[in-house]
Amino acid sequence: MKHLLSIRDLSAADLQAILALSELAYPRVLEDKGIALYFEKPSARTRNSMEMATAQLGGHPVYLQPAELGIGSRESVEDVTRTLACYHSIIAARVFDHQLLEQMAALNAAPVINMLSGTDHPLQALADLLTIKQLLGRVEGAKVAFIGEGNNVARSLAEACALVGAQFTIASPEGHGLQGARHVPTAAEAAEGADVVYTDVWVSMGGEDSAERSALFEPYRVDENLMALAPAAWFMHCLPARRGEEVAAPVIDGPCSAVWRQAENRMHSARGAMLWMMGVEP
Repeated sequence: MKHLLSIRDLSAADLQAILALSELAYPRVLEDKGIALYFEKPSARTRNSMEMATAQLGGHPVYLQPAELGIGSRESVEDVTRTLACYHSIIAARVFDHQLLEQMAALNAAPVINMLSGTDHPLQALADLLTIKQLLGRVEGAKVAFIGEGNNVARSLAEACALVGAQFTIASPEGHGLQGARHVPTAAEAAEGADVVYTDVWVSMGGEDSAERSALFEPYRVDENLMALAPAAWFMHCLPARRGEEVAAPVIDGPCSAVWRQAENRMHSARGAMLWMMGVEP
């Protein structure tokens, strides 16, 4: 049984297979099958992309919220997981605590997909690589500069880049980097000569927004001057974005922006991931 809790669950061949499956005509392998979509955190892109990817494969998505399942209060993680497996071919969950996903997957009652946890965001990384592949015609050797917080998005993207032979560099304030990744102190040093300049919000969902934090991250705003250091680079952002904070409006809304292709690819890569989990080969 295949689970996708993090990019670390994939081999290089697995990742390449998912990218290939994301761009192929899709078989309706989920005909008359259910997909459980459990959301502890709301998300426009995740819900829409997963529901549409499920529908394209012939399946029926069921959106679930914490009050409906009562995980850890009304019922145990194990009992909820086994119950959902009675009805669904895949369980997908967007959660705060990554350990909850590990508990679900350990039962092997149904394949489990991480739609986001506090430590990992594998579906976003798959969409990111698919976008880079389409923009550059390759992923191997691509130079990706991540500007900002070394969060779950950055971690999964760094791991995915390592699997495909892309170069990942992160620039962030001291204490906000990413362990194990190539780190540079300034945004300019990361962006210079990059193929892709990527950023995310300075405060993730549930994080503390403050004037002190904004001042700390101010030198890591992606603006026109920074993009000029990589004149052929594409701009990427996982969204939602705050124009005027982590990114200047002329960048995200300009001709170098790939954010809407990236958002659409959340659907295609989710479809590819589910095909891979169902044992379909490209």
